[in-house]
Amino acid sequence: VLGTACGVACVVTGQPFDTIKVKMQTFPTMYQGFFDCSVKTYQQEGMHGLYQGTTPALLANVAENAVLFACYGFCQQLVRQLFGLGNVQELSDLHSAIAGSFSSVFSSMVLCPTELVKCRMQALHEMKVTGSTWTVVKAIFRSEGPLGFFQGLTSTWLREVPGYFFFFGGYEVSRSFFLQAGQSKEELGALPVTVSGGIGGAAFWLAVYPIDSVKSRIQVLSMAGRQDGFLLSFLHILRTEGFMPLYCGLMPTVIRALPSNGALFLAYELTQKKLTTKQPDSRDILGEL
Repeated sequence: VLGTACGVACVVTGQPFDTIKVKMQTFPTMYQGFFDCSVKTYQQEGMHGLYQGTTPALLANVAENAVLFACYGFCQQLVRQLFGLGNVQELSDLHSAIAGSFSSVFSSMVLCPTELVKCRMQALHEMKVTGSTWTVVKAIFRSEGPLGFFQGLTSTWLREVPGYFFFFGGYEVSRSFFLQAGQSKEELGALPVTVSGGIGGAAFWLAVYPIDSVKSRIQVLSMAGRQDGFLLSFLHILRTEGFMPLYCGLMPTVIRALPSNGALFLAYELTQKKLTTKQPDSRDILGEL
């Protein structure tokens, strides 16, 4: 339930921005910037183009968040034991960030295959191919077998593990700033939770964006033939294009991260409260947030 609520909230609010991000990362010389890419995508493909890959994106986000938040509780207990703490409430913001980082190791396993399909769907126009989500899935399976769905897994781990340290760390630190004397984080309202979630999402992308750019290229360009691994791809981009192309699409990504991750954490907190409260009244829950 948590994964579904958080995944849907994240995709609905952020899919067009994610589409522009993937296009700009993979084809940095094709577009002049965020506005140029958005306008050209709309003119050439319509609104459908901006929401291309929504189905695998929903599957990716629902599956990732379901595993991520399920493992987050387990990893919090693990971190608590590692640091000799009495209960989860004693975890500091740093401890929560470490737990989030551990959780991403598991969520990456379900994220990589669906994100591979999503990225390829988003770049169909630029790669001059047509097809549906099912067409892309069949093409991967036919040409590379089941393991073909895990292209970019190393890059995904390199992005997710440090990224979720900053994601959960940024969220928890931001919530700490909103606390009044004697107040707990669970008592914070909807606005502090949403703002903190947005800050956590922005921190994630600012920390690991170049890694994500390499991952996107590997996953999209592998449609035309097998790509080198992360390190060789990264060095090739640096040698032939320099460092700045790795930041193409950063602006729409950060813009997207603020509302989408704000919505994600608000959905998470609301759903968690509803699941842990006996016969809750929705007005009471909204009042507490």
